[in-house]
Amino acid sequence: MQLNTEQRVRGRFAATMGRLGKLMLAASLGLGVGMPMAWAGDAHILVLGRISDDPSTHYEQLKPLLDYVVPRMAEVGIREGRILMAKDPQQMASYLRRERVDWVTETSGSAAILAERAGARPLLLTERDGERSYHTVFFARADRGITGLDALQGTRIAFQRPTSTSAYFIPAGQLLRSGVELDLLMSPLDTVGPHALGYLFARSELNIATWVHKGLVDVGVMSNLDWENPRRMPDAFKKDMTVIGRSGDIPRALELVRKDLDPRVRERLGQVLERAADDPQAAAALHEFFGTTRFLPLDDEARRELAQVQSLVRLVRAEVE
Repeated sequence: MQLNTEQRVRGRFAATMGRLGKLMLAASLGLGVGMPMAWAGDAHILVLGRISDDPSTHYEQLKPLLDYVVPRMAEVGIREGRILMAKDPQQMASYLRRERVDWVTETSGSAAILAERAGARPLLLTERDGERSYHTVFFARADRGITGLDALQGTRIAFQRPTSTSAYFIPAGQLLRSGVELDLLMSPLDTVGPHALGYLFARSELNIATWVHKGLVDVGVMSNLDWENPRRMPDAFKKDMTVIGRSGDIPRALELVRKDLDPRVRERLGQVLERAADDPQAAAALHEFFGTTRFLPLDDEARRELAQVQSLVRLVRAEVE
């Protein structure tokens, strides 16, 4: 009995220390505080960055691919890999300008901000779960009588969060471009002017679906991939919804590098990533890397899509933020 008690105590202690370790990792990675910056700008270290609100989880998703890439970069002098998280695009742009990050993986909306603020250069298109592009879906309850995007004045719309590409930047930009006035609401109970479209942030796609279904807001937005995902748009809700609009296609995700990265490193990184889909040794790492199936060169279509994203992001930041 004494041995069992001792084992239980040790087990609880180990679990507590494990949780503490994760919290310390999340704090240091998420805030960029306390990180060993002596390696900033070291030509032998490749630093992979990510904007994250869940650093400990994202670290586990990023590390396998970084571990795969680094040994294949030896011919251009890379000997080690590091990961550095930022809490928002502003912090990541600062890291890029100060050469603390070399390579960033992000959605196209955040990529547009990093390109404008820090001169980050798109390297490759990232195909996730077999999809190279996606689009935004606008939806409402079918019984609300809303049939299009041309009569939303005086109603409420739910976006996801201020950093979302498909559930904020793209739909907000599209609405602004069509002449809609957007007013931020503090709650669904706030009064909306007759000539404005009130908006709120619901934090998740499931919350957006729930708010629309319960009538807290009139319109919701999410990507077509989330629209088809029962965990984001439950079938019990979807049967009562109608699609009232959509955006054009946009890149699913992008790999970027800082503007002054050594051209030899940039070229070799692109080669390694492009070839990874054909290498069985990379399969598990690609899967962990946000469900990546392959990396693709930016063709003319992707560049046009990215230019459209940049235009809409710039409009949102100028008119709303």
